[in-house]
Amino acid sequence: MEVKIGVQYAPREISVETKSTPDEVEKLLTDALKADFGLFTLVDDKGRKVFVPVEKIAYVELGEPEARKVGFGG
Repeated sequence: MEVKIGVQYAPREISVETKSTPDEVEKLLTDALKADFGLFTLVDDKGRKVFVPVEKIAYVELGEPEARKVGFGG
């Protein structure tokens, strides 16, 4: 699943491909928001961790990855 995180005062969003379900990501975000000085932590498909301070999160978008198109056809 693709997760896009908008960060305040950053021109680009953070895009992470994760094996987590939308419900799992939502719970991680909710738990991070409840914690004092929390960090929103995601693990991507390759096992790397992404940490974002919750006070800097502008938005989180959850979506399914699009299948990559091969070739020149439309």
